[in-house]
Amino acid sequence: MAFSGPLEDRLALRDLLDSYADAVCRNDGADWAATWVEACRWDLAGFGELVGKSAVVETWTAAMRGFPGLVFQAWPGAMTVAGDTATMRSYTCETYWRDGEMRRDFGEYADQCAKIDGRWYFVSRQFRSSRRSESDT
Repeated sequence: MAFSGPLEDRLALRDLLDSYADAVCRNDGADWAATWVEACRWDLAGFGELVGKSAVVETWTAAMRGFPGLVFQAWPGAMTVAGDTATMRSYTCETYWRDGEMRRDFGEYADQCAKIDGRWYFVSRQFRSSRRSESDT
């Protein structure tokens, strides 16, 4: 089954994913950073693996300078909750303007999450690009 575990935890994981996406859209580094544990890992296909919250946030902050007005959408494809740990698969669509054209990047994340003091966080996110649209008209 694609979704298993307590409904309350699955809703909280959806809140985590939505909070992450909202922070990206608002380019809010503090709120985005608040979705990660300190000892996190972010693996971006083609860009390498970042380890530790400071490296993850620093890289994201620098990257976001190149994407003003980015709209980031994310939705879950699967969640499995086992106690205070969970795995999640999510899909993304990033819409932005570059060189006078609207572009969209589609991707998939494989996530490991942990519940700490009653709140869910990303422990690791592994990104894989699905498809890129050079322009949409």
